[in-house]
Amino acid sequence: MADQQPEKATAPAADAPDSQPTVVTNNDTPKETTETAEPQVENKTETTTAQPAVETTAVQPTTAETAAEADKAPAEGQQQPQAAEEKPVAEQPEQPAYLAKNPALAQFFERLPAILSSTGHAEMWGVSLKDSNDVPTVNVLIKFLRANEGNVKLAEEQLSKALKWRKEMNPSALAESTSYSATKFGGLGYLTVYKEANGAETVVTWNIYGGVKDINTTFGDMDEFVKWRVALMELAVKELKMAEATSVIDYDGEDPYQMIQVHDYLNVSFLRLNPAIKAATKKTIEVFTTAYPELLREKFFVNVPAIMGWMFAAMKVFLSKNTTRKFHPISNGANLAREFPSLKEQFPKVYGGSAPALQEGARTVNLTQDEPTPAAAEAATNEQPTEQAKENKEEEVAQQGSKPESAPEQPKADPVVTAQEAPAAEAK
Repeated sequence: MADQQPEKATAPAADAPDSQPTVVTNNDTPKETTETAEPQVENKTETTTAQPAVETTAVQPTTAETAAEADKAPAEGQQQPQAAEEKPVAEQPEQPAYLAKNPALAQFFERLPAILSSTGHAEMWGVSLKDSNDVPTVNVLIKFLRANEGNVKLAEEQLSKALKWRKEMNPSALAESTSYSATKFGGLGYLTVYKEANGAETVVTWNIYGGVKDINTTFGDMDEFVKWRVALMELAVKELKMAEATSVIDYDGEDPYQMIQVHDYLNVSFLRLNPAIKAATKKTIEVFTTAYPELLREKFFVNVPAIMGWMFAAMKVFLSKNTTRKFHPISNGANLAREFPSLKEQFPKVYGGSAPALQEGARTVNLTQDEPTPAAAEAATNEQPTEQAKENKEEEVAQQGSKPESAPEQPKADPVVTAQEAPAAEAK
């Protein structure tokens, strides 16, 4: 048993040396790894050292190229003005033909946004004004430009005035929702639309001035008369259907968006013109000239005395051809239909056609019957003379009782004074 114990003690001693080499071996392994890694680090260092060399080599040619590009820059800069000069030439084909052929119209459209902004209104004859790509807008601007013979500044001024006027007056409402006195304007204005065989329509407005019953009643209120005329005009403009246009009108050619006007002066005296008629006529001309340019194709003055025909011939010497070529005086109204061979049968019989009278088949503005007011006025007028007659009789009786000789002399004096005052009033 004692012999066995030393053997056990020796065994651990033998194991100890065996474990040390193992530890050494483990220590050697990291050393080998470290030694193996060191060359790799050196390689990395060499690689890192090589990279700056590569970067330096890369920078040098870049600097040279930059210098070369700098030399090329002026050459490219010299070519830019040529490209800028060529741009307008390249953009011209993109413009619509009606703008390319008419520089004044193009300038007018450039001013349109400022015009709409300053006036605060963008509607003209039922057309919402937009841009040069909108056909109805183009046609409206062409009319204003033609009315001013291509002068953009004058066309801009007139369009601005017309837009402001429409904003204040609201002519569409005057035609659609406003009513007018039948006593003042009944039978004086009509609208007809005649169709051609090809489907084209001819819009005609009629002003029957010979139908005026009382000059002071019809023309006395100038503003009311102008509103009535505007209402009739707006009905006609609506029939032109300008907002539905799909093609641009030819600036120098025929304009399908125009109407015919007929003024009938049957039983109208041209020897004396009432001041109320003068004022109303002058105001109407001012409004229509500003607000409705280039909407008139032709204007016929019918049942005009022959002497007035000579006057119209003389007017051609002083007025522009563009204006006078549209005026046609006709002494006999029955010859009017001859001016429209293809539409002759559609004209009223009284004007040489086969259709019923205007009162039966034509349109007019909204009219209201206001007979009670004149009746009341007549009743009041009839009562006043009756009361005055009673007072006069009482005075005559009193005078006869006090001065019987002077009574016969007064009735003789009154007619003489009245007869003398009447011519004086007419002379005024």
